[in-house]
Amino acid sequence: MFSISAALSGFFLGASLIIAIGAQNAFILRQGLLRSNVFILCLICASSDAILIAAGVGGLGTLVSRSPGLIMAVSLGGMLFLGTYAVMAFRRALHPGAMQTGAPQALGLKAAVAACLAFTFLNPHVYLDTVVLLGSLSAAYEGADRLAYGIGAATASFVWFFGLGYGARLLQPVFAKPAAWRVLDVVIGVVMGLLALSLGARLVSPA
Repeated sequence: MFSISAALSGFFLGASLIIAIGAQNAFILRQGLLRSNVFILCLICASSDAILIAAGVGGLGTLVSRSPGLIMAVSLGGMLFLGTYAVMAFRRALHPGAMQTGAPQALGLKAAVAACLAFTFLNPHVYLDTVVLLGSLSAAYEGADRLAYGIGAATASFVWFFGLGYGARLLQPVFAKPAAWRVLDVVIGVVMGLLALSLGARLVSPA
């Protein structure tokens, strides 16, 4: 029998982990403001989370937590990617270039999908939150309750990313001016830069 309480527990715990300023959220917010490939990018983020949550609930969390080499490799790739993207964001803020109706040009579909996948799978915190943490906490449930818990956590990702992607258009009046995009790109650059530094610190001092 499907447990509503287990599903709600998974939903609110999953929401608490993803509703924070991070690489994925900053990227989806920017794409949502541009109204560019919003559906496919939100679907990629939410589906990726759902797959990782399913893996964690299924018991993969123990394997990941015992593989420091895997976490280190992902941390290195993520640090390089996030550092590069931070530089790109700062360059956009300093040299906004050609703008159409006050907004910068959007990424093409292939470039946007590639960036979205990189933000998702080159971030070790994604694995630690979804596979390890959510997976380990699912041990408190058994059978149908455990399934309900996983479904609730995955549902939180779908609600959040689609809400963020399509809700961003409500901020369109604010971003009608190029100056607002400069501020956003500075914020994104700071977020990506801090994340890259945190991953670098993890590599230097893994403990």
